[in-house]
Amino acid sequence: MKHLLSTADLSKDEAVLLLDTAAQMAATQSREIKKLPTLRGRTVVNLFFEDSTRTRISFETAAKRLSADVINFSAKGSSVSKGESLKDTALTLHAMGADAVVVRHWASGAPYQLAHAGWLDAGVLNAGDGTHQHPTQALLDAYTIRRHLVGLRGGAGEGVGADLAGLRVAIVGDVLHSRVARANVALLHTLGAEVTLVAPPTLVPVGVETWPCAVSYHLDETLAEFRPDAVMMLRVQRERMSGGAGGFFPSPLEYTRYYGLDARRLARLADHAIVLHPGPMNRGLEISAEAADSDRAVIVEQVANGVAVRMAALYLLMAGEDSAEGNDL
Repeated sequence: MKHLLSTADLSKDEAVLLLDTAAQMAATQSREIKKLPTLRGRTVVNLFFEDSTRTRISFETAAKRLSADVINFSAKGSSVSKGESLKDTALTLHAMGADAVVVRHWASGAPYQLAHAGWLDAGVLNAGDGTHQHPTQALLDAYTIRRHLVGLRGGAGEGVGADLAGLRVAIVGDVLHSRVARANVALLHTLGAEVTLVAPPTLVPVGVETWPCAVSYHLDETLAEFRPDAVMMLRVQRERMSGGAGGFFPSPLEYTRYYGLDARRLARLADHAIVLHPGPMNRGLEISAEAADSDRAVIVEQVANGVAVRMAALYLLMAGEDSAEGNDL
């Protein structure tokens, strides 16, 4: 596979290979010298048309840990702000000899166009496009879940080749605007987990009945009956709602009352259950400070795991063909 555009494109074997490779990458990051020579001489371009801190820095760190040269491109202050098209930007990157392009774009489908329009001879990694997909976020979430919970099924530790069969994951919040939710539903289903989306009716996308998951409008009921092993809280994306909340819910207080993860709901989770959040968090809205800072929360760990997962993705897309394992992806 030359590109990583959507978790829906990944087979189970490909997804497990990515997670296994991420585990190998993570093991190297405990060394005194963290850099690997794997991508020496290759050039990775971070092409960001939307603001980002965690994802951009994570990809930059991952590429540098693999010894690649990194070029950071921001739409603000570039020729894009003067009206340059995506095509012309891609042709410029092609002329510069980019080997891989990590792209975040406000328009759903932009990475797909970049990968398939013939403008570039480089691997394209989707770092988030509109409300469509965020595959590496879903992969780092699955990696984090696997590290903590796969042992529940009788395995030991993380387990090479392990999937997530038998685990239950609740994804809670602003599903309508969330590319993280879409990417996670597809990947978790591929890996064998059972997924329930929890959101107010106004924040559930049209057509969700075709997704491989259940849908609930009641968080307390879901915690009591579904008994999730992992609870993923989604950020309320007020910047994508006209007027802040844009009429999607009556008030922040009411949203928190019905869909926020607080100390009371945290106490109702199973002893082994973990809490995830893609960040940045709206503390006091979708998650309380007590929940975010609790021992159950693996939110900071998700950030660290993101580097290993993105190292794995860059390696398998750029150098994987040079190894026997890489031929599977």
